[in-house]
Amino acid sequence: MTHEEHHAAKTLGIGKAIAVLTSGGDAQGMNAAVRAVVRVGIFTGARVFFVHEGYQGLVDGGDNIKEATWESVSMMLQLGGTVIGSARCKDFREREGRLRAAYNLVKRGITNLCVIGGDGSLTGADTFRSEWSDLLGDLQKAGKITDEEATKSSYLNIVGLVGSIDNDFCGTDMTIGTDSALHRIIEIVDAITTTAQSHQRTFVLEVMGRHCGYLALVTSLSCGADWVFIPECPPDDDWEEHLCRRLSETRTRGSRLNIIIVAEGAIDRNGKPITSEDIKNLVVKRLGYDTRVTVLGHVQRGGTPSAFDRILGSRMGVEAVMALLEGTPDTPACVVSLSGNQAVRLPLMECVQVTKDVTKAMEEKKFDEALKLRGRSFMNNWEVYKLLAHVRPPVSKSGSHTVAVMNVGAPAAGMNAAVRSTVRIGLIQGNRVLVVHDGFEGLAKGQIEEAGWSYVGGWTGQGGSKLGTKRTLPKKSFEQISANITKFNIQGLVIIGGFEAYTGGLELMEGRKQFDELCIPFVVIPATVSNNVPGSDFSVGADTALNTICTANVEHLVQKMKTTVKRGLVLRNEKCNENYTTDFIFNLYSEEGKGIFDSRKNVLGHMQQGGSPTPFDRNFATKMGAKAMNWMSGKIKESYRNGRIFANTPDSGCVLGMRKRALLFQPVTELQGQTDFEHRIPKEQWWLKLRPILKILAKYEIDLDTSDHAHLEHITRKRSGEGAV
Repeated sequence: MTHEEHHAAKTLGIGKAIAVLTSGGDAQGMNAAVRAVVRVGIFTGARVFFVHEGYQGLVDGGDNIKEATWESVSMMLQLGGTVIGSARCKDFREREGRLRAAYNLVKRGITNLCVIGGDGSLTGADTFRSEWSDLLGDLQKAGKITDEEATKSSYLNIVGLVGSIDNDFCGTDMTIGTDSALHRIIEIVDAITTTAQSHQRTFVLEVMGRHCGYLALVTSLSCGADWVFIPECPPDDDWEEHLCRRLSETRTRGSRLNIIIVAEGAIDRNGKPITSEDIKNLVVKRLGYDTRVTVLGHVQRGGTPSAFDRILGSRMGVEAVMALLEGTPDTPACVVSLSGNQAVRLPLMECVQVTKDVTKAMEEKKFDEALKLRGRSFMNNWEVYKLLAHVRPPVSKSGSHTVAVMNVGAPAAGMNAAVRSTVRIGLIQGNRVLVVHDGFEGLAKGQIEEAGWSYVGGWTGQGGSKLGTKRTLPKKSFEQISANITKFNIQGLVIIGGFEAYTGGLELMEGRKQFDELCIPFVVIPATVSNNVPGSDFSVGADTALNTICTANVEHLVQKMKTTVKRGLVLRNEKCNENYTTDFIFNLYSEEGKGIFDSRKNVLGHMQQGGSPTPFDRNFATKMGAKAMNWMSGKIKESYRNGRIFANTPDSGCVLGMRKRALLFQPVTELQGQTDFEHRIPKEQWWLKLRPILKILAKYEIDLDTSDHAHLEHITRKRSGEGAV
């Protein structure tokens, strides 16, 4: 990166001023977004102002609007809620209130406004922008602003960031705060599950989601709930009979608990509310089960933001500043959204309109339309939930195929959720499903048994690998593996694991030249805290590891920040350099900081692989398992010839990966050219493009290096609507 290009980025905002406010209900991750707006704004040369107490602070002015400094957003990243405050504001809904708000902005030379809130807050911002010229005219006529001030503030740029735990805004895959809210919910569900099992109880849990069932739906997938009620898809008219029958059947199969999740806005087909108390009374009256209700309430908004929300808020904040500084008088108000792993700009009011269309569709009882308007991700979650929760497991396996499931490599949280989903979807399809203990080694030794529906009961929230997992590769045991494939009549193989699962798949493809028995379809589901499997942007377990790290950092920082001494944090990857070890860095800082600061070190180690999986990993693993088994069933039928399975094409051995917004299958042999085998990583890793953001937000006192060129070029050039990195 040349000095001139770097200078261009750092001077993009000179002479401009940005205000940032949070409005409506608070959401974890808002502070990360505010921090990013402030620091990137300052980095580009702009002045940045806090607006305290949302639109009310904008209307009242005075000390509510304060200029921010680099240091004023220190230690905000890991805090929940919103540090600059939020408030409902009736004044801003009236034109007189918006006139006062305009006056306060003009007097400070602010012509760029970043609003972090829900659809109501963003709609208010768009109204403010559309009236801006008229508001300036009124202020001029009243003599409150000069002609020069009016000219300098001739137009107002608006960019919105959606902060809402409900994930109820159409146009983005995830809103700021949703993932953290799911963390709070799952923590409570896991705690309740233990007591429910002890006493054979039924628990009805009510979660937030006035008009949106996202939290309820993902919670049900993440905890293996028996039933979920969401406003977008009310149950059939005979739901009472169906629910009681389902609860009774699960008890008959040996389950000691029942979990029912209810969105607070749940309704029946006639639009009548379905309350948690209604459900409790139904279960007690008809089944006589000991049933308790838990309403989670505002605890879902509290606590530390998850790793996902910290990153999401930061990335959206960066993109918001770029959108503001690149705005022109003709640029419509936009909202920064998440599409896969891309931050994109979309027309604000188009997204608001689609969001309103969902509510309208539900009011008109067009529930299928409401589901579609929620987007592909919501639809996929709903379809997987229906498969796993509303289908009776088949009794007969006549004419079925046999599929084996195994874990390979190091353990990763979410592996068990993937196994559960794979097993149950396989059973639903009428297949015989086997589980293999201890990976390829267990496959060679015949450590194989058949799994029924109840075998994987309660596995979704379990950490580690209940099947056992080893790093052993198959090449040296082809003969024994082939013999057991024949012995157990294995016709397809689902391999859940990390880099060894991928390289093991490559060896299986190579082994087909010698052993016909290896000519069966197989699919690799990436599951590793290292997130290093080629063919997928994300691996099961990586999100849990990130949150474990963040939790450790928070505990450490909270303790050390109780003093008035400023401290820093250095993070080191375990194998980033063989000479600059953790001990070396610790000793260096200890020596150089004598009398100035103290040094401490903390090696997190294998705790990153353990613990309960996060909601993201549970949900991701569940969908991956379902997708893999659906692919497997089709591939087995496709490979069935002359009474046996024979699969020897490149696409019969694949990695199932998340690429951008879709789950895609890629042949392992095609991924070889994309793999750095020496370092056990893909040659291209999308998340490395986040490094310039880190450097800017951490205020590196060095020029961004040449590897950051592409991203910084994005920052400095004009764009119109295409996705950012």
